[in-house]
Amino acid sequence: MELFVQALISGLMIGGVYLIITLGFNLAFGVLGVIDFVVGEWVMLGAFSGYWLSHYTALDPLAFLPVTAVIFAGLGFLVYLLLNHILKRRSARTLLMVFVFTFGLSTLFKGGALTAWGFNRRSMDTFLSSKTLFLGQFLIPEIRLAAFVFALVAALAVAWVLYFTRFGLSVRAVALDADKARLMGIKVNRVSAVVYCTYAALTGMAGEFIGAIYSVTPQMGVKYTIFAFFVAVLAGLGYVPGLIVAAVLLGVIESLVTIYWGAQYSLLIVFLALYAVLLLAPRGILGKGRRE
Repeated sequence: MELFVQALISGLMIGGVYLIITLGFNLAFGVLGVIDFVVGEWVMLGAFSGYWLSHYTALDPLAFLPVTAVIFAGLGFLVYLLLNHILKRRSARTLLMVFVFTFGLSTLFKGGALTAWGFNRRSMDTFLSSKTLFLGQFLIPEIRLAAFVFALVAALAVAWVLYFTRFGLSVRAVALDADKARLMGIKVNRVSAVVYCTYAALTGMAGEFIGAIYSVTPQMGVKYTIFAFFVAVLAGLGYVPGLIVAAVLLGVIESLVTIYWGAQYSLLIVFLALYAVLLLAPRGILGKGRRE
């Protein structure tokens, strides 16, 4: 029983990291209407940015979270310009072109990282890496707790912007119907650009936490692309409020599978769960997502 509770606690903590990744991923899908396969490579590049910035400055990697956010927001803007150029065509093949573009960009980022930094796995230590919080007989690594708190704050901040500001109202209007939002005077391209930049910034910062919790490698992105898609589908594509439940559930599933069966089975179980959700609840477990 103690092992089970410890697995639940670990799953809850890592679920926070998955929440950061999927939060921006789902927002980008809701506003742009595309599934971005670059999400895992944003995580990978975020982890490498924290690693190399700390390596050359001897400062703590987490001190560079604001720097990472700015860098990735800029990179996200450049990618958005290319995406928007494709989306403007509005042809029957637009979604296919977006798929090819994001998949190709993901391959380019991973190949570039492999060429520049090789296959070696690197560790990224922070001042929290060796610290552990004791709750009775249960252990909580402080770096995981920090990632969970950061995710919770980011989720609350995004929710506040979405539901209590005029810009958030514009985002929701564009997500519902971009053409009608444009007729109402909303600058759809500007809203979409801000959303995509925010998504890239959040995902890059999540990569720093993941690099500190696990390790940094050019091949790490594929796993988090799968996990982002799993959480988005479980919550319901385009439905933001369900993300917290879905992200925590994924974290718990991964933790339980890793402890009781082994880490090598985690992706298999995630694939089976994803297939079951798509088959039984195509609009997510809460029934609020899109069917497309």
